[in-house]
Amino acid sequence: MVVVTTPVRRRVGRPVPVSVNGVAIKSADIARETQHHTSADPDEAWNLAARALAIRELLRQEAERLGVEAQPIEDEEGRRETPAEARDRALIEREVVVPEADDAACQRYFEQNRRRFRTPDLYEVAHILLPAAPGDAAARKAARDAAEVLIGELRERPADFAAMAARRSACPSSVQGGNLGQIGPGQTVAEFESALRTMQPETIHPQPVETRYGLHIVRLERRIDGRELPYEAVRQRIADYLDEAVHRRALRQYVTMLAGRAVVTGVDLGSSAGQLVQ
Repeated sequence: MVVVTTPVRRRVGRPVPVSVNGVAIKSADIARETQHHTSADPDEAWNLAARALAIRELLRQEAERLGVEAQPIEDEEGRRETPAEARDRALIEREVVVPEADDAACQRYFEQNRRRFRTPDLYEVAHILLPAAPGDAAARKAARDAAEVLIGELRERPADFAAMAARRSACPSSVQGGNLGQIGPGQTVAEFESALRTMQPETIHPQPVETRYGLHIVRLERRIDGRELPYEAVRQRIADYLDEAVHRRALRQYVTMLAGRAVVTGVDLGSSAGQLVQ
């Protein structure tokens, strides 16, 4: 039976005591654990930390009940487990047994998610940057007005783009006529990428593109569409993903089962097990 006291942490007064089968989890330990649970809300960070420590205590008690022991091991980068981490790993390896994804399951996932398995689109791009600080409204307006004028001129004389970039752009690419070469996902800021996805090759974006750097006049020279990858190239990636998903689901169910036969106060483990056990 899980006994839950709510709210988990009061905004006024002392935190609600947290315990697992009568074993108290100290507030000082929860406070230290909060550094590993980023949240804009301090109470949410506290709750996440309390849940994490409660789950570790559940696992500790179950390992002790079953007499599970393990020697710490090191990973390929030389990081060594703590004794508690080794014990939890051994317990989970013993109690949470999940089947590996077979080829049929991988094939089904591939067929249902073909769009996810393709090379990224590439863009050959040139731009003219008119700089303006993000918080300077006057500079932003002036840069936008100037960019709109230049876009109008380039509509009439598109062949002047490189010369105009050399004269007006604040980007180092100005010495190459504004040419950025081939760029792919993640190589530019989000607003710039979003604009490229709407453009046709050999055109200039009809409006200035605003980013934290200023206002951009963007010309798309060419788009190289991504291509679908063959199943053989992504089979292992799919298998790893499916194995991880199944393992997390099984682990969540295991912790929920342990919590269901424990007496837990001050924290709700029902909604958190899958998030907090790695």
